[in-house]
Amino acid sequence: MSEQKLAAELRTEFGKGYARRARMANLIPAVIYGHGAEPIHITLPAKATTLAVRTPNALLSLDINGDGHLALVKDIQRDPIKQIIEHIDLLTVRKGEKVTVDVPVHVEGESAPGTVHNLELTVVSLEAEATHLPESVEVSIEGRAAGEHIHASDLVLPKGSVLLTDAEALVVNISEEVAAEEEAPEEAEAASEEAPEAAEEAAAE
Repeated sequence: MSEQKLAAELRTEFGKGYARRARMANLIPAVIYGHGAEPIHITLPAKATTLAVRTPNALLSLDINGDGHLALVKDIQRDPIKQIIEHIDLLTVRKGEKVTVDVPVHVEGESAPGTVHNLELTVVSLEAEATHLPESVEVSIEGRAAGEHIHASDLVLPKGSVLLTDAEALVVNISEEVAAEEEAPEEAEAASEEAPEAAEEAAAE
């Protein structure tokens, strides 16, 4: 995952009133914390930031009044209706530092004919270098037969990543496809006979 470069500005105002004014000015309030340092309160450009954080665990290279900061997106607060970003929590990191992240699981391929797959675990926790975070973990179900199970221990992890999720956790379950039950001929015939009668009663009313 490449670093997303953004220009940020320090801020000294807080509260809902300020946050509302910031958003009207196309800015997003954010805070950087970590490494035992005092939190740094900043604003970020709304459009560029929204594009930069589309991927999970986005890594931001911030220029704050000429000072460089490397930060990992840890939490994004959005408006529940408009879904615009209201606030971002960032974790300061260093190159080579190991961090814990939740990474989405993506299924590839098709299971054997007559089967379906159920993704039981949508994310797995990994430890990885802050500057080499995987965007996802791919799992292939190509040709898998009914009754097969894929556990966290079966996942092929990106280079340099360590699995933190329970190795026995079920990730994908392959089962037989269940065909929709066809309506019994007798029930279908009865339904067709009742329909005209119901229509006549409705007309009479």
